[in-house]
Amino acid sequence: MIHLSVPCPDLDSARTIARATLTARLAACANITPGVHSLFHWQGAIEEEPEVILLLKTRAALLDELVTCVTAEHPYDLPVITWEAVQTTPQAADWLAQETGG
Repeated sequence: MIHLSVPCPDLDSARTIARATLTARLAACANITPGVHSLFHWQGAIEEEPEVILLLKTRAALLDELVTCVTAEHPYDLPVITWEAVQTTPQAADWLAQETGG
């Protein structure tokens, strides 16, 4: 199981990206966490913005296609997308494979 973390500018953009990835069966689940306050370097300055974190669950085999989909749907010039492999139960792994066609 891979978790893909995607900061978004607002709830609407997070929902749009989530729905696109779920419709394409590139993710089995999307979690949206509003109320994140982000500080980051951008174009020579430290910026501070409210954001929403979108967390997507997928399989390693779909990672490249999922990143491409997120990038195409994302409103940022440079969407910062990170991922990590996580341990899970056999039942959850089966669910993930079933929902993403694996």
